[in-house]
Parts: sequence; C-alpha cells; structure tokens
Amino acid sequence: MSQISHVRLLPWCGVDGQPAHLVTDGTESRLSRLADSIEATQLDTGREVLRLSRAILQGLERPTAGELFYVTQRLTECLTDALRVAESRGLRVPAYEA
Repeated sequence: MSQISHVRLLPWCGVDGQPAHLVTDGTESRLSRLADSIEATQLDTGREVLRLSRAILQGLERPTAGELFYVTQRLTECLTDALRVAESRGLRVPAYEA
C-alpha cells in the first residue's frame, strides 16, 4: 500500500457544505486533474464576472438595485471560489526554510 503524503483541499464542498479533500500518495490522478480543471474554470469565471461587473458599474446609465444585487451575488460566489483555490494552492507550497 502507498504511503499517504498529500492532502489537497478540493475546489468544491462535500456533504453539508464541509470542505472536501483528496488524500493521495502524491501521484497525479483523474480526480486531481478534474480539480485542476475546475480551479482553472473558477478563476476564468471570476475574471469574466469582474470584467462584466466593471462594465455595469462604469456604464453610462446608473445600475438598478436589482442589477447591483445580482452583481454582488456573482462577485461573492467568485471571491469564495478564488479564496478556496488560493487556500488549496497555499497548502501545497512547501514551507520556506532559511
């Protein structure tokens, strides 16, 4: 049996909204590639939502309360995803030793 050496925070939640983790021996797997793909998609979506949000806020017409609410919801979702990606990647960076 392989020795477990890596625990990865996945870019989705598990049961009841709890963090989901992948425990491996450090080798690449289908699930780790899926997680990489989802992280990339989440970051791309965040960039696109940010671009669209800026366009709404900088538009010629003042946004309605409904538009601002919608933008806030989408930005909150994207920020949540981006922070999870950052946390996951940060946990995988080896500690710096001077």
